[in-house]
Amino acid sequence: MHRRTVIKNLALVIGGAVLLPACHRTEGKAFVALKNVDISADQEKLVSDIAETIIPKTATPGAKDLNLHLFVFKMLDDCYKKEDQQAFVTGMGQFADVVKNKYDKPFSDLSQKQREEMLLSIENDKDEKSTINSKELKSFYGIIKSQTVNGYVTSKYFMTKQVVYELVPGRYNARFPYKQKQSA
Repeated sequence: MHRRTVIKNLALVIGGAVLLPACHRTEGKAFVALKNVDISADQEKLVSDIAETIIPKTATPGAKDLNLHLFVFKMLDDCYKKEDQQAFVTGMGQFADVVKNKYDKPFSDLSQKQREEMLLSIENDKDEKSTINSKELKSFYGIIKSQTVNGYVTSKYFMTKQVVYELVPGRYNARFPYKQKQSA
């Protein structure tokens, strides 16, 4: 009788020991597994903070709540050319350097107002000789912004809670108001 219990418990312990390394997240390694782009945990946090600045949490979930930074990385890895991926990684390094030089602290330690100022300065900068007008930095910010918005408007939350969606062809309404000479 006790032998079966011991064997069952032993099987559970061995199975748990086999699965445990797969659940452990090593420091410095990003959470999302990518094939073409190598991202560190610090870089993942930076993109997460930028996405949260673009779509902050209010009465609705923000970018971090919906894991939009992981969507950005997956889209970058799967849908962009090698040159765009290289520009993204280079721009990410330039962004971190610009923030460090301007505020003497990393982007994650900035206030919400400072984060917004930083992103707006990149978006609105037209000066050719400016340090924040590099092609890679603009590409980095452009990819993050477009894919964050794209991820938000195609997320399950947005499509089920924000957009009132009715399956085609919809309900029949026999008393729908009709005006003569109404164009389609």
